[in-house]
Amino acid sequence: MGVCWLKKQGFLYDLKKYRILLLMFLPTLVWFAVFEYAPMAGIVMAFKRYNFSLGILESPWCGLENFEFIFRSGRLGKLLWNTVSINFLFLVIGMFVQILLAILFSEITMRRFTKVTQMFICIPYFISWVVVGSVVYNMLNYNYGFVNTVLVKLGFERFDFYSNVPIWRYILIFFNTWKGMGYGSVVYLATVTGMDSEIYEAAQIDGATIWQRIWKITLPCLKPTIITMFLLSMGSLFRGNYQVFANIIGGNSLVTQELDVLDTYIVGAMMSGTNFGMSAAASMFQSIICFISVFIMNRVAKKVNENSALF
Repeated sequence: MGVCWLKKQGFLYDLKKYRILLLMFLPTLVWFAVFEYAPMAGIVMAFKRYNFSLGILESPWCGLENFEFIFRSGRLGKLLWNTVSINFLFLVIGMFVQILLAILFSEITMRRFTKVTQMFICIPYFISWVVVGSVVYNMLNYNYGFVNTVLVKLGFERFDFYSNVPIWRYILIFFNTWKGMGYGSVVYLATVTGMDSEIYEAAQIDGATIWQRIWKITLPCLKPTIITMFLLSMGSLFRGNYQVFANIIGGNSLVTQELDVLDTYIVGAMMSGTNFGMSAAASMFQSIICFISVFIMNRVAKKVNENSALF
């Protein structure tokens, strides 16, 4: 008998029963509410002619005027191409290296060596991009850089990295992969270690080589995880990592002009002027195409394997 909160199926009963878990979840909920959802109210700036003295609410509406500068700039096509092509290479090469590391770690029998190696490979993930940018500059500087110093000692001429624009695409890919490969491999390694060891033992008894076990057992078992991680990463396909470009390329206008992406363009537009409405419009446009890309890839994944789709 009794009221609803005494019933085992009641909401208040569940709230009381799982109060400890809900309290543990509360900081995460507050963080997302304050830093992720509350700022979304500022999206209204994309449709207003923002005025500092009037504020967001009192500034006059301007419709889609702020979106016009993106299309009239004449750089939208190149910005989209640079953003998509570089991020796609970040994604594909990064996932390939992470999966490869996970498989290698799972096949190494010396556990102490594996733990030490994992620790050193994961360290770059926790290094700030500012520090990485300083390392890159000290390595590639024309006069005093480590690489050019070694080249001169070996009798070769100095190489001007900062004037050779095409090579920076590969430099960005290398350091982005290097920084995230250790931490990113943890998810795939957890999937591999969670597989049934009896399957491997049966395959080994049947005479399967290590390459056959990887190809026939490990990779098929990793397929759902790979698809899920790929879909989650698709949300950033049109959203470049600003810190990578800002700290590695720095103020090199020659390279920036050629490898400019949406994020650097938006931040540059915001820093060079006072029209925050245009920056908000560009950011909103970027978010919309990110959502569309995730939605399309999710539909494709559902066609391939319905259980691998996110929604």
